[in-house]
Amino acid sequence: MAAIDCGTNSIRLLVAELPDPSDGSSAPLRDVSRRMEIVRLGQGVDATGRLAPEAIERTRVALADYAAEIEKLGVERVRMCATSASRDAENAAEFRDMVQQTLGVAPEVVSGDEEARLSFTGAVRGLPSDARSPFLVVDIGGGSTEFVVGSREGGVDAAISMDIGCVRMTERHLHGDPPGLDEIAAAQADIAVAVDRALTVVPGRGAATLVGLAGSVTTVVAIAQGLTGYDPTRIHHARVSYDRVAQVTAELLAADREQRLAIPVMHPGRADVIDAGALVLRVIMERAGMDSVVASEHDILDGIAWSLAQPTT
Repeated sequence: MAAIDCGTNSIRLLVAELPDPSDGSSAPLRDVSRRMEIVRLGQGVDATGRLAPEAIERTRVALADYAAEIEKLGVERVRMCATSASRDAENAAEFRDMVQQTLGVAPEVVSGDEEARLSFTGAVRGLPSDARSPFLVVDIGGGSTEFVVGSREGGVDAAISMDIGCVRMTERHLHGDPPGLDEIAAAQADIAVAVDRALTVVPGRGAATLVGLAGSVTTVVAIAQGLTGYDPTRIHHARVSYDRVAQVTAELLAADREQRLAIPVMHPGRADVIDAGALVLRVIMERAGMDSVVASEHDILDGIAWSLAQPTT
């Protein structure tokens, strides 16, 4: 099975074998290939309402490479989900036509609610048995952040998507290098309003465990751990305190792009938006009253793969 997640900042591929039903509901996926490219599909979309031609072309190049790997590996079923940027854009049809021609499969431009549910499935299915529910799962993407509350047994109780992703907040507020105090204050206020609105719909303040997904969270956690290289096995299910998240966020906001690029765990394509992503995480922890966050390397991409386990009609 092949799952593709095309977001505002990155496009990712997971080729995996689904477990046999006889292995039980807790059996994991078996990864065959897991890849990520920063393509910044959502470049400028918050201001223009349109996908830039160069952003569509960057995405096409990455997708063509993925399509070649999918064919080489003999994949039986493919599902591609496109999220915030392609949901918002006036010229989304142009993007869909490109995907159909390149991949041979039409992209599903999923709703914010479906995006949240897929993220929750991907994250919660692999959590350690001692992780207490209910869970508040937050997926901090480039264009939006999904908030989901639920449990292992009952699934999703409530979900909402808010337009406070790391790319969107950078383009809207954090223009300096490093950003000025007034820019940071404006971004923080914008994020806080959105988080408070989300928490009126999703009862996250009553959750026992905060689970953070996607590259902003995993990068912050890697920095907090002092890793000398990006190591998913060290990051997956690591727990980091609010105080440490706040410290890393302050350091990232005070650094310029070159200083952020020099951080050993930093992906070059994330250096110009990681401070906004860290700020989103910090404000969520503050407003939800969470003293720690558990990072998960498994997220919407894994949720898309698990959805392929459902019987077709």
